[in-house]
Formats: sequence, structure tokens, C-alpha cells
Amino acid sequence: MEDMTAILVVALLGGMAAAVVRLPPLMGFLVAGFVLNVAGVESVPALDVVADLGVTLLLFGVGLKIDLRQLAERQVWATATAHMVGSTLLGAGVVALVALAGVTLLEGSDWRTWVLVGFALSFSSTVFVVKTLEERSGSRSLGGRTAIGVLIVQDLAAVVYLGASAGEPPSPYAVLVLLLLPGAWVLRTVLARLGHDELRPLFGLVLALVPGYALFDAVGLKGDLGALVVGMLLAGRPGADSLAKSLFTLKDLLLVGFFVSIGIGALPSVEHLLVALLLVLVLLPLKAVGFAVLLGLSGLRRRTAVLAGSSLANFSEFGLIVAVASSAEVLGEEWVVTLATAIAASFVVGTAVGRRPEYLVGLLSHLVRERPAHRLHPEDRPLDVGHAEAVVLGMGRVGRSAYERLEQLHGLGVVGVESSGERVARLVEEGVDVVEGDATDPEFYERLRTGDVRMVLLAMPFHGNNLDALQLLRSSGFAGTVAIVTQYDADLRQARTLGASTGFQLYDGAGTELADRAAQAAGLRFDDD
Repeated sequence: MEDMTAILVVALLGGMAAAVVRLPPLMGFLVAGFVLNVAGVESVPALDVVADLGVTLLLFGVGLKIDLRQLAERQVWATATAHMVGSTLLGAGVVALVALAGVTLLEGSDWRTWVLVGFALSFSSTVFVVKTLEERSGSRSLGGRTAIGVLIVQDLAAVVYLGASAGEPPSPYAVLVLLLLPGAWVLRTVLARLGHDELRPLFGLVLALVPGYALFDAVGLKGDLGALVVGMLLAGRPGADSLAKSLFTLKDLLLVGFFVSIGIGALPSVEHLLVALLLVLVLLPLKAVGFAVLLGLSGLRRRTAVLAGSSLANFSEFGLIVAVASSAEVLGEEWVVTLATAIAASFVVGTAVGRRPEYLVGLLSHLVRERPAHRLHPEDRPLDVGHAEAVVLGMGRVGRSAYERLEQLHGLGVVGVESSGERVARLVEEGVDVVEGDATDPEFYERLRTGDVRMVLLAMPFHGNNLDALQLLRSSGFAGTVAIVTQYDADLRQARTLGASTGFQLYDGAGTELADRAAQAAGLRFDDD
């Protein structure tokens, strides 16, 4: 019990220290493991159980988020596949050169070790990339969505490897896993009707471990693969997003055991540190350049390609999972420690570089050619609203009313901007001049050509989105009138402080309008005086 107490306390301190310097907590957990190793604290069986549960829930969560339509986009699957192959071969080449240099770590290794190390380092960290995108407010942008799609393809490749590395042929009863297909209807029905928040994480845990891990393991298949498959069967269904969110904290908590167990198992030597540093310094820049070039070739603007590529330039926790699952003859414990050190170092480098994204755009501009507008991805082409005098951001009920008022009463040319593709299609059929775009995406304003626009109305349903759009609009140089709709007086005052020209509080006049409608419905006559 004393060892478990020490593990918990040191892991907490390590995670807190990493958060203070704006690094992912998992790096702190790795370092905590190293500290525990130096202190002579030994691993406990419960730590291994927690580590296995964390990995299983991680893969279940990956399955819940898989959108096959997104993965089918060329800039996602083509970029992920080409980069993974090239990165694996490049990493294998670097490791082979290190082996030829006579490094002790690689004595007796062969091409299998070299390729597996290259494969493990080809992944990018989902945790780190999502954190970077959120800091840039870019998770909903084309580049952000593409980067997340690439991560999912990488995760799938890792799971395929994990399934193939089981070492034993599956049982003849493996066909029983096909029962999950008709059984998925039952699981989806229960999930859709599961309204109690306290039941969701337990339901997800049972799904990942029983029809997922336990069933696949019983028939000779990799249990982790089963967790992913069950997650995929629920992806996109009602309740799947809520289930993923409810498991987020539990999964992260259990993964603490995985990262601490890596560090507590062995301490990196000077040679481990030097090899890890070499891998970081050589492979990370090439990884960033490779992603930027491939994304540019797939139709993304130069800036979009460079920013998405730089966010993917790091090593992943999945590399450790692959290394741990590998045969000791191919990749022993010393390589697990080396990879853990390289991953931690890549987070430090990625954090430092990510704070200067514009510098990267300028640095790589000569390597990524800017493509003609007609050859760009439709979402990355210049957005011209300059033919209008007014723009309405957000075409919901409030935005649509404002659009019609400006057009019919004031005689202005108006363009609406809406992030929902379905709503845009419906409005276009009704004859409304509207374009699809995310007004909270910083890159939206770089593509926006305002021309003769005199005023912009912010009518999105969430106040935070309207404030983001207001600040981005002003920082892009727009000096015209900006009007905003809010729900509360304090929100309106805040918007005025940030640069809004005017605004409207939704409840202004609501009582008067309600009374008039009630009187009209009751048949009361209004006094014209």
C-alpha cells in the first residue's frame, strides 16, 4: 500500500508540474515514473491492471469518434497513408545509420527493429494535437478537422498492428464476433435511451470490456481491437458523443497508470537520452515538412497546410503502446524507455514551436507552393462577399430576420454566413444569398474579401462565438459597423468594450410584444392614439 500511495502522490505532482509549464500531463506522468524508479519504488500489480484498462478505453473512445465520411476525404486518407509509409521508412533509415555507428542500444538488431521504431515514431499524439488546435481556436477549421482525421487514420493503423501482433492464430470460434453486427442494434437502442449521466461511463466501460475486450480475447483476437470495433459500431449514433465525453475523465485517469508504468519500469541512460534526442532533432522537422507538403498537394492553402502540418509534428503515446505490444526479440524494454524519452522531448519542442505559428508559415513558405484558387479545397478558397453592403454571421432565426429586414426595409444587398451545411443548402433553395463558413475560425477572415461591405451583424446563438468573431473581425482590419445580439445587459456591455458599434439585448421589448400579442389574441381593440 505504501508503494501505491507513493505512486499516486508522485504522479499527481508530475502532472501538475507539466500543466504549470503548459505541457500535456502525460509527460509529467512519464517523468514521475522515472522519479519513482530512482527512489526505488516498485510497480504494483494494480498499476498494470489500470494501464491495460486505460489503453482499452482509449481505443474504445477512438472508435466512438470515427467518421467514415471524414476519413474518405482525399486530404485525410491520402496524406495519412503517404506520410506514414514515408515516415516509417525514413525513421528506419535513421535507426539503421545509428546501428551502423556502433551504438550499444542497437547491437544485434535487424531490419525488423529498425522498421518497427520508424513505425512507432510515425504517429502523432492525439492529446497534444487537440490541445494545440484548441489553443489556436482551430479545431473546427478545415486544417484542424483534417489533422484530426489524419490522427484517426494513424490510430486505426496502430490498432491493426496490435491485432496482428497477438502472436497466435485466432480460434475457429472467432466468427462469433460477427454477432456484434445484429447485436449493435440493441446496444444503440439502449445508448439512445440512457438518460442518466451516472450510468453512461459505467455503460461505456462494460461495452469496452465485455462485448469488446473479453469477447475478442476469448476467441484468440486482440482484446483492444474488440474495444475499437464496439466503439465504431456506436459511432455517429444518438448518445455516442455524450458517451465519449462521459468516459473522457475516466480514460485519462486510467491512462495515468500506463505512462507511470513505462517510467517506473526502467530509467533512461545517457545513451538512451542521446538516441532519443537524435531522433527528435532529425525526424521532427522532416515530419512537419512532410505533412505540410502533402497537405498542400491535396488542395489546402499554404498557410492551412503549414499550420496543420506543424501541429502534427510530434511523437505519440500510441508509439509506446505499439512498442509495449511488440515481441521482446524485436523491440525490448530499453527501446520502450528510449521511445518514451523521445515522445516527452517532442512535446517540449512542439510546445516551443507552436507558440510561433506565423514564423513557421514564413519558414516553410518556399517549400509549400501556393496553388491557384480553382485548385484549392472548396472550403479553403477565397470567400467573396464584397458585392454586398451587409453581412449577417449566423443564419438562424435571429439572423434570418435581420437579413430580411435589411434587404426588404432598408434596400441593402445582404449576404448570410452559416456554418451548417444543411442549413445553407436549405436557404439557397429558398433564394437566400448565403455562403458556408465558420465565423469563429481565424482562417475564415484570411479568406474573406469584404469589398464594399459597410456593416456586419453578429447573430450566432452563442455569445462566446459572437465575441470571437467580433475580435477576429476587428483584428482583420474591418472598420465598418459591427452590431451584435446578446441575451444579457452585461454581455452587451462587454461586446461594446471589445469593439461592437451597437447591439440588441434579446429581451428588450419582449414584455411589450408579449402583451400586444395577448391582447390581439383576446380580441381587444388598440387605441390608435
